[in-house]
Amino acid sequence: MDKNCHPNLTILDHPLIQDKMRRLRDQGTPPTDFRRLISQVAGLMTFQASRDLAIEETRVSTPMEETSAARLAAPVTLVPILRAGLGMVEGIVSLVSEANVGHIGLYRDEETLKPVAYYCKLPPMVAEGPVFLVDPMLATGGSAIEATEVLKSHGCRDIRLICLVAAPEGVEAMAESHSDVQIFVAALDRQLNENGYIVPGLGDAGDRIFGTK
Repeated sequence: MDKNCHPNLTILDHPLIQDKMRRLRDQGTPPTDFRRLISQVAGLMTFQASRDLAIEETRVSTPMEETSAARLAAPVTLVPILRAGLGMVEGIVSLVSEANVGHIGLYRDEETLKPVAYYCKLPPMVAEGPVFLVDPMLATGGSAIEATEVLKSHGCRDIRLICLVAAPEGVEAMAESHSDVQIFVAALDRQLNENGYIVPGLGDAGDRIFGTK
């Protein structure tokens, strides 16, 4: 799949991101290191995903004098898709400490590969500014599509999806369902296998974050 087939797809090939992705893919990386790396990559990716956030002018008093300054013009909301998305929260909040945090709980039915919703809790001002929807993997696209529909039902219009690894099938599904959503990934992998997992991928991100099987 040509990375340019979806105009809203941005592949972040910064050397620091790619070096950490190498270690995330390695099956020998223990959960402790995996959690640390996924948090770091999420923070680095958010730096790029937030580069065009609107700002407004304000004034601030330095120890020397009053001067002009800038602040974010609208509240930022971070929404991880449970449970694997939780592994990305710390790295993003460390960069955008003023962000509000909501949660959308979805899991994938292993037979139908369709998302099943079980939880949603969003800040009251979620529609007032940009939303960073985060999940380590964009596989079939089902969970991201469902979560985006939930956010849009709450009035959200500026939605940015941040994933570590995406499959072409997931990118195409998002393009068909939500062409207005910007997608930021650290890697666009080859395909999904017969079980709906990304290959080469990095395994089940949730299991690797929390040390479960």
